[in-house]
Amino acid sequence: MFMADIAGVRVLYTGDYSREEDCHLCAAEIPQFSLYFNSEKMAKTIRRLAEKTLEVGESVSGFLVKKAFTCQIMALDDLHVFSQLSTENISQRITIAYNGAFGVLKHRLKQIFESVESLPDEESEGPAFHVHEWLTVKYESEKHISLHWRSDPISDMVSDSVIISILLILILITSYC
Repeated sequence: MFMADIAGVRVLYTGDYSREEDCHLCAAEIPQFSLYFNSEKMAKTIRRLAEKTLEVGESVSGFLVKKAFTCQIMALDDLHVFSQLSTENISQRITIAYNGAFGVLKHRLKQIFESVESLPDEESEGPAFHVHEWLTVKYESEKHISLHWRSDPISDMVSDSVIISILLILILITSYC
């Protein structure tokens, strides 16, 4: 839908005339016209973000939701109230067959990643360490280790690279035996 100004007469174009036969006009019969589009977009802050009045130049952080030609900026906690969208936290776990020494694995991962920190035994049920605070590697048994992480793009990337590193370590261990 748009507004057209044809020879001084404003016409609101709302329909689809694609099924009608084409009508060809001579150049002299076609009046000049111009189209006007309103390109301004306005977004309203709602609920928690609307509690505080913003000053000019102050920024707001939230989700932009477009619904029925309206834009609203809302906090993550308000998303389920104003839309059918919901947010979830997904915890992922993978168990890998690993028959090497757990200390060797930790040493090799320290060589690859900047931040590998041991967890206290009270916090975990056995030997464990964090990789970049996003991924936990736990010693489950002599033949298994498990990786635990909360799913987000960065944690998924770190976990993928740790899994590949573990598999490469396993290949090196088996090739030397």
